[in-house]
Amino acid sequence: MSNELYISSTEKGERIALMQDKRLIEYHFDEAEHVFSVGDIYLGTVKKVVSGLNAAFIDIGYEKDAFLHYHDLSPNIKSLNAYTKGILNKKPFSKRLKGFRLQPQIDKLGKITDVLTKNQPILVQVVKEPISSKGPRLSCDISIAGRYVVLVPFANAVNISKKITSKQERQRLHKMLNAVKPDNFGVIVRTVAEGKDIEELQRDLEECVEKWEKGIEQLKGAKPRDRIVSEMNRAASILRDMLNDDFDTVVVDSKENHEKLKSLLQNIAPEKANILRFHNGKSKLFEQYGIEKQLKSLFGRSVSLPSGGYLIIEHTEALHVIDVNSGNKSTREEDQEATAINVNLEAVKEIARQLRLRDMGGIVVVDFIDMKKAANRKEINLAMKAEMKGDRSKYTILPITKFGLTQITRQRVRPEMNIVTKEKCPTCNGTGSIQASITVTDLLENHLDHLLEKQNESKVSIILHPFLHAYYREGLITKQMKWYFKYKKWVKLIKDSSLGVTEFHFLNSHGEEIELK
Repeated sequence: MSNELYISSTEKGERIALMQDKRLIEYHFDEAEHVFSVGDIYLGTVKKVVSGLNAAFIDIGYEKDAFLHYHDLSPNIKSLNAYTKGILNKKPFSKRLKGFRLQPQIDKLGKITDVLTKNQPILVQVVKEPISSKGPRLSCDISIAGRYVVLVPFANAVNISKKITSKQERQRLHKMLNAVKPDNFGVIVRTVAEGKDIEELQRDLEECVEKWEKGIEQLKGAKPRDRIVSEMNRAASILRDMLNDDFDTVVVDSKENHEKLKSLLQNIAPEKANILRFHNGKSKLFEQYGIEKQLKSLFGRSVSLPSGGYLIIEHTEALHVIDVNSGNKSTREEDQEATAINVNLEAVKEIARQLRLRDMGGIVVVDFIDMKKAANRKEINLAMKAEMKGDRSKYTILPITKFGLTQITRQRVRPEMNIVTKEKCPTCNGTGSIQASITVTDLLENHLDHLLEKQNESKVSIILHPFLHAYYREGLITKQMKWYFKYKKWVKLIKDSSLGVTEFHFLNSHGEEIELK
């Protein structure tokens, strides 16, 4: 199984595609000006304490106050508050918490009014980004994530990932980390730490401590709403969390990104530094590797299955519904159960992919094709659990009922990813009446003539639909070549299937779009 990461930079942000054996399994869009990302740490202000909800609303700069429940306060909230108050009051506290006396832990069933007061400054971490009409969700259980370990200030325990099952390995890791961790810091050992030597773990731990120290230095002069510690961008965090022997390609089309990821790989996995490649081909990155086509086919309301069946995916405010259909497959009595099992097994693979791809969260109800035998329903349920193992979000899968329904709950920490796959006509804007497509070439060539003859542009490129691209490149002497003979300037043609058939854009020598009049 091979994993490949493709990162395409745009003016609005980065498009990130994670492929597994050439199949798109995750897609993210990391906005350039995005704030309130999961993992960011802010200096907030308590705006309201609501005893009825046992929660508080915190101002961290979002248009709606963020939500903080008592259960998310952390047992060591008193230590965090005392330390935060001391740093803001210029007390000479150690950034490494040396000599800091931890406060008693709070009661698990206590009240938030006993811990927080209005207008109190508080250090908080984003655990869920703003979704729909809701503000961010926060936690005071501050943690700094590394590749192999997670650093937890104001704690002392060393906890090992449950996915590391070897008793001997768990004891080895516990003993090593307990010996090297700083006082007043706890450590969570991640699954990828299994088998790693003490030098690698200690180096990763030290980087987490340094990140915490930089944050505390920032806190000394911080104002309310300031971000104290930033989580790394989405592409870097995917590499940090998922990089293993199966990862064989990372392709970027931005020199800035190339340098950042090159530095990251050399830091966390020098032996994998050669998997990073810079894309500077004629075609766009997502076009060349077939990602754009997969995006268009996978984000619609209907998603096809290999044998002719299909999924219908509907979204409501409260939940998501996925209906499995067999299509026009045989429905003879003796074939019905076998057909149902085969289509449901195909559906299981696609459903697991769709949950990750669209980042669907909350409650998901799946309506499988009815199966009469309980053993078959159990088989599909086990297959669903097996396919979901690769999902990094927390999830729960309930058994399939006799009506063929199963419920899946999946942790949602970001807004759901959605891509419009229906193309609106660029000429009529959806009215149904368009300019004759045969005239689009006349319009394009009129604009080109104006730019090269009247405005005397030194270099022009045209982004256009693949159909138009093929039209200008056909024949022994292409129309593109005839332009060169006429204007004595080479016009570069760039395919982009995300455009409408009659849509095109001109770029100048700096790669900036030329406004057409």
